[in-house]
Amino acid sequence: MIHWHNQRVVVTGGAGFLGRHVVAALQRRDPADIFVPLRESYDLRRQEAILDLLHDTRPTMVIHLAASVGGIGANRAHPAEFFYDNLMMGAQLLHESWRAGVDKFVAIGTVCAYPKVTPIPFREEDLWNGYPEETNAPYGLAKKMLLVQSQAYREQYGYNSIFLLPVNLYGPGDSFDLEASHVIPALIRKCLEATERGDDEIVAWGDGSPTREFLYVEDAAEGIVLAAERLNDSEPVNLGSGFEISIRDLLTTIARHTGFTGRIVWDTSKPNGQPRRALNTDRAFERFGFRATTDFDEGLRQTVAWYRRTLHAGEAAVAATR
Repeated sequence: MIHWHNQRVVVTGGAGFLGRHVVAALQRRDPADIFVPLRESYDLRRQEAILDLLHDTRPTMVIHLAASVGGIGANRAHPAEFFYDNLMMGAQLLHESWRAGVDKFVAIGTVCAYPKVTPIPFREEDLWNGYPEETNAPYGLAKKMLLVQSQAYREQYGYNSIFLLPVNLYGPGDSFDLEASHVIPALIRKCLEATERGDDEIVAWGDGSPTREFLYVEDAAEGIVLAAERLNDSEPVNLGSGFEISIRDLLTTIARHTGFTGRIVWDTSKPNGQPRRALNTDRAFERFGFRATTDFDEGLRQTVAWYRRTLHAGEAAVAATR
């Protein structure tokens, strides 16, 4: 069990969507120090930058959230970049953290690491039973190498590193860039913008049949910090909500929350992605007592409300400069 008052924690990616919530969850525990490295100061793809970071901060714990990541479109456009960036950041940072004597390393993987066809719900034991879904395999495999590294360093050196597999996240603060965002923010933005323009239809990728499980970002942050506090085991651990929904039903729900009443056109020339995603979350509860607590419909309502406020604040700022 970690005692937070004497912990100096580096949170890579701590300025990002998930990272800001992890930092907030840490602040509630009142550690000795929390440091969030920014890319312009510490490019974690470079070994020299990692060495500088560890020298400058002298952490007792590293929580590695930083990633090059995006939705299906971004994964198809940048497979080499996503593979290289994530592999180099993770492998070098874990190695140098061990070399520097950092007490604990918390590695964050991805549900994209699971095989394309995996029995539902995904169990951690199924992780190596096939190749990931092709559109995000380079990203998923690069992150999965952190699991191999974590287990190898524990076996050879007794190093306390852990590996967590969060499902798709959503919530306030997410990226709503249509080219790079994940499915929930992309669909919220499409519905809101179509409503404001008075469009009578929107176009969605695929046929709507795939299912996904979503975890509210504040729940994910709490799960990560609980694992950092209580888990000392390099077996992979799923972080999820236990709620599975089809993309078709998801879009219908988002349309209701955003007020979009037009027609939904499914573009079947675009990929569906992995057919189903839903996690078994028993291990997280057994090992460190984590259960998600946010109702999906309520979390979605809060996410839509946040985006509306952000959109209107941006429009007001633009108007004020005219």
